[in-house]
Amino acid sequence: MNRYTLAAREIRKSLPPEPGLRDIVRFASLAANSHNTQPWKFLINEDTVNILPDFLRSTPAVDPDDHHLYISLGCAAENLVVAARASGRSTETTTHRDEAGDTFIRIALGEGEVTDTMLSDAIPKRQSTRSEYDGTTLSDAELDQLAEAATREGVHFHLITQRMKLDQALEFIQVGNAAQMDDPAFVDELKSWIRFSSKTSIEKADGLSAPSTGNPSSPDWLGPIVFGFAFRKKAETAKLARHLASSAGLVVFVADDETPEGWINVGRSFERFALMATALGLCHAHMNMPIEAASIRPEFAKWLGIEGRRPDLVVRFGRGEPMPMSLRRPVEDVIVA
Repeated sequence: MNRYTLAAREIRKSLPPEPGLRDIVRFASLAANSHNTQPWKFLINEDTVNILPDFLRSTPAVDPDDHHLYISLGCAAENLVVAARASGRSTETTTHRDEAGDTFIRIALGEGEVTDTMLSDAIPKRQSTRSEYDGTTLSDAELDQLAEAATREGVHFHLITQRMKLDQALEFIQVGNAAQMDDPAFVDELKSWIRFSSKTSIEKADGLSAPSTGNPSSPDWLGPIVFGFAFRKKAETAKLARHLASSAGLVVFVADDETPEGWINVGRSFERFALMATALGLCHAHMNMPIEAASIRPEFAKWLGIEGRRPDLVVRFGRGEPMPMSLRRPVEDVIVA
């Protein structure tokens, strides 16, 4: 077993029988997040955990208003809540503003009943599976379980499984992707978060590693050159079509409030959806191009029937084979005094 696989397994090991707060924070850090930037810090007190934004890990080209960053914090909060409840703790989650006006999350912990064990068990298995799926449809029972998991006050979602609607969505996804690929700042930022070699992946323990994106590792000097030749609009357009055609459906999440608090809510809703999908043996991956490309977003919203509002996440789902896991920084690196 190579060093990369060992590192991925170590950070994803099961919770001990009586997990402490550091163990629960480790599970929180396994949450979905944009570009695997892991834009969070955790402040642990005796019976509370604060989840703080780490703006040094922001992605201004793709996420100029920190929308994705706050969704990522919401994902981490939901993982923390699920893991805490599975260990017999109660949770109360609130949002606050610090002296600079930045939003953060506070989770108060107490004694409670053991719940959410199925979702907690899914946390170390969840991944963004960036590959083709098998093209099969889901049962009504599976779709109902996914919808129930995603249901959250302050968040609406659109579950799309009709092939005609998926084909229409693909057009927006492809146009959004083309707009991003025409933006040098977007391409440079994406490249800066790709970890081309296993050595760099292990050292940094963040970003988009080659194995987790279905690509072979390469030397750091060679990877950017190969990326420049391989990252072409025609090839990416065709890949997006294959990926969506092989998926069972799309889900689009929309916050009631276009605020950091609303985006945190979206993250919590999506993460619970993703954990349920994982528990059911399903895969998921983001197709956020039509919401990240600002020029495409209004027309995409109009197509969804939410003209004037902002769609927040676009996620495909279906049955597929898992890929190599991404890495995470050690828990010591994300806990602050």
